[in-house]
Amino acid sequence: MTCPAPMAQASKPKMAKLYFHYSTMNAGKSTALLQADYNYRERGMQTLRLTAAVDTRGGPGRIASRIGISAEAHGFDPEDDLFELIKTYLGQQSCACVFVDEAQFLTQAQVWQLGRTVDDLAVPVMCYGLRVDFRGQLFPGSAALLAIADEMREVRTICHCGRKATMVVRLGANGRPLQDGAQVQVGGNETYVSLCRRHWRAAIAGDAAAISG
Repeated sequence: MTCPAPMAQASKPKMAKLYFHYSTMNAGKSTALLQADYNYRERGMQTLRLTAAVDTRGGPGRIASRIGISAEAHGFDPEDDLFELIKTYLGQQSCACVFVDEAQFLTQAQVWQLGRTVDDLAVPVMCYGLRVDFRGQLFPGSAALLAIADEMREVRTICHCGRKATMVVRLGANGRPLQDGAQVQVGGNETYVSLCRRHWRAAIAGDAAAISG
């Protein structure tokens, strides 16, 4: 007896997922986001780009990379309901994927709203952000994403010693690492340095040489 042929894999709808691409500073997260976004648009698929309104380094409502590429985005504040924002957007046009930059600035509620977007609207959401702050503590948005994201991917960069950088120090006006301060302070290379855990521990302990070797 001849066995029936299996159903073609292509006939099964692809499941939408919530992704979290995380790293420390200067690992190329925004570059990776913009490249992935470009890949969708190059194939004629529309996307929605979101970024934290508090980060205006590339200009208000823009996702900017250190290598010089940028794109317009919708800036979100902590009070925004991202599920309703995305649902309204879908009512106006198609959307193949939602990209979220500076995802560490999401609130816990907003992360769940993005999860609901995936589950109820069947739209994949790709978040890019920092995992920990300069004190070595999780950002609320990152903690929620680590808890509920379907897939997590590390975007790697290196410490000056060649090891993988997993931590970041914030520099004060005197160029020395800070141990206290507000968790949210937007800045770039002039403010933050990515280090491996060993050199981060040394820098926090007061060893200035640990910052640059």
